[in-house]
Amino acid sequence: MKFQCETEVNSHMLVQRWRFRGKKLIGLYFRRLGFCFLVLLPWKKCGWQGRTTAVGDNKLSRETSNQIAKVKKIREITVESLGLEPLCEELVAYFLERSISTETLRRNAVMQKTTGVQICIAFPYWRDGKLVSCKYRDIEKKFWQEKDTEKIFYGLDDIKGTNDIIIVEGEIDKLAMEEAGFRNCVSVPDGAPPKVSSKDLPPEEQLGYKVSYLWNCKEYLKKASRIILATDGDEPGQALAEELARRLGRERCWRVRWPMKNDNEHFKDANEVLMYLGPDVLKEVIENAELYPIRGLFNFANYFDELDAYYYRTLGYEYGVSTGWKGLNELYNIVPGETIVTGVPNSGKSEWIDALLCNLNESVGWKFALCSMENKVREHARKLLEKHIKKPFFDKR
Repeated sequence: MKFQCETEVNSHMLVQRWRFRGKKLIGLYFRRLGFCFLVLLPWKKCGWQGRTTAVGDNKLSRETSNQIAKVKKIREITVESLGLEPLCEELVAYFLERSISTETLRRNAVMQKTTGVQICIAFPYWRDGKLVSCKYRDIEKKFWQEKDTEKIFYGLDDIKGTNDIIIVEGEIDKLAMEEAGFRNCVSVPDGAPPKVSSKDLPPEEQLGYKVSYLWNCKEYLKKASRIILATDGDEPGQALAEELARRLGRERCWRVRWPMKNDNEHFKDANEVLMYLGPDVLKEVIENAELYPIRGLFNFANYFDELDAYYYRTLGYEYGVSTGWKGLNELYNIVPGETIVTGVPNSGKSEWIDALLCNLNESVGWKFALCSMENKVREHARKLLEKHIKKPFFDKR
């Protein structure tokens, strides 16, 4: 089976001209929004199967010629085309009950949309002043978004060029942050996952539609040196924080700890803290954000309970125990841990350690595992027994 193939490559497209059994085929293999697409012209079964290589953005990906992905066209939308309207008095009052001011609503262009006999809240998603998407919420707290629109952060323009970024889990939490004085805040568009994924992270350009907003907003995120994850305090919210941290880099992520609501539970999110404790407390919570945990790195705050127990001597042996020789008590006591005994050869180091172990076993019941490279087991056992019973092992020599 013979065929001829000519290939042209640029930064976004691979073009192949195939000649097979006298028929001509043109294959256009290109990338868009992180996906690969193959178009064959004319569309005929030629009896040949193979693989092509698509090149784009300095990354290689391989797809079989019979795996064709459909291009999802991104809609262009406007306030007028969506039928968005200014908020009615009832919805303004709803936000005021949640401590969100009319000024914050106006600056973030929060609007409403009438669907049949129902009025829902509309949260427009802007980028560089252009409407990109819109998310809706009805009175039953059901959410939906405009179809075939690009996924980006809510409030994206507010973090352009900023070094510190706050990420929250909902649009109202983003508005709550503004009431506390933080405009450098964005909300994820899709809420939180039920749990942390156990799969390895895919390449950035293959993040998947649910988290594609990270790829679509990467230019806004890559300049940030500090990202505060203020997601909800429930299990899905913590799962979202973990998913964001491992994609954005734990080393530049911080996390918040929501205050206690009562003896058994914490406040859930930013808006709840704003409503019940006020903007000053919410501001304090953000300012006291902690470094996101990194395996192998610890903070002294994690050991406060142990330090208290050490100070009040509730752990045991804080002052150490006697070696068994009264002459050493004023100079040295034994504490659990590592003790190193040094000395010149044949000065009696091993004999002294054996005697020390016997004293500690007798006085406080400590047990030891021994590794002696210089003694046979029976000889070492004889020496220990002599020290323990304080008599020679043999009656006569």
